[in-house]
Amino acid sequence: MKKILLLGGAYSQVASVIKAKDLGYYTITCDYCPDNPGHKYADEYHNVSTTDKDAVLQLASELNVDGIVCYASDPAAPTASYVAEKLGLAGQPFKSVEILSYKDKFREFLANNGFNVPYAESFTSLEDIVKAWDKFRKPVMVKPTDSSGSKGVSKIYSINELEKAYQYALSISRNKVIIVEEFIDILGSQHDGDVFSVNGKIVFYSFSNQYFDKQSDNPYSPIGESWPCSMPKDVEERLINDIQKIIDILELKTGAYNVEVRISPEGVPYILEMGARNGGNMVPQVIKLATSIDLVEYTLKAGMGDDCSDLKHRDVTGFWSYHILHSNKSGILRDIKFEPNFKSNNLVDLILMKELGSEISLFSGSGNIFGIMLLTFESYDEMINKMENINKYIEVIVE
Repeated sequence: MKKILLLGGAYSQVASVIKAKDLGYYTITCDYCPDNPGHKYADEYHNVSTTDKDAVLQLASELNVDGIVCYASDPAAPTASYVAEKLGLAGQPFKSVEILSYKDKFREFLANNGFNVPYAESFTSLEDIVKAWDKFRKPVMVKPTDSSGSKGVSKIYSINELEKAYQYALSISRNKVIIVEEFIDILGSQHDGDVFSVNGKIVFYSFSNQYFDKQSDNPYSPIGESWPCSMPKDVEERLINDIQKIIDILELKTGAYNVEVRISPEGVPYILEMGARNGGNMVPQVIKLATSIDLVEYTLKAGMGDDCSDLKHRDVTGFWSYHILHSNKSGILRDIKFEPNFKSNNLVDLILMKELGSEISLFSGSGNIFGIMLLTFESYDEMINKMENINKYIEVIVE
């Protein structure tokens, strides 16, 4: 039986563990959280941090694994490619994944290769940002270079806001490198997408509209997405060409990518992020509902070096979304109430990560969610209306 090492066992990664078992692989998980739910589905668990590349390399070598996969996790993506490269397993080039995984390296790569990119610089001290402040058109975004899920991100307009934003980003960052970049005005929604390449060529992609809670502690972390996407077809084609060019230059091979995009008012696509992993928040599960394509399965096969040549593009049919359950205050989760027609007509699945009576934290990023709803709709207009007014249909009661 072929052995697969899966980096992480969080709620968003449970599907990868279950699918690996279904595919007949001997399934091993690792991270530093033994209570994570994914581990109970695995054949074997090891308490090793997914960001400790050499420790994971030692574990993979000792276990003689046949493949390694980082599913839906940005921080562990470089580890997966590093270990695969060292052991001669299937995977993406480590140097390329590093470029995709760090915002400063990715912005520099985009600028050096002629892509649309906001002006950005990275810094290791507040004093250096102050010295460079006048270079930037305001407002600017202040971000950790190594964070995921929009954690540690601030939008600021004046130098008076800088120290607070810097300290916030610094508190999230592991490498203590902060990037400042000019804000991109937007046409319509911000978009997210999952893309898959086989032997370096894009064979599947699916983009969505993103939604945000402007009243939350982190208004830049998505609380939902919907399919099909509102992106104009000509812009989508230009975007796919840009992503293919990135894949070509970085000599990427077979695997999944999660892409975040803003379209300027002039219709110009700006690729904000392109992680070498699947989308989180059960994005592949919604894509499967919308297209019948199981990206979890293909990601696992890619990591094991199995054939993925049968994967073909399919457009979305129907109207689908996810919405994450969150709270804008900390306290005890007492109840989740649904408008009756919404629950009976729109709710496909509800995944709860916390039981009623549990303590929850205010929403500041993807680490503070306590549930995910998968939803379906009769029409595009119904989908947009309900996603933009979701609080009319669900009520989270926290005391």
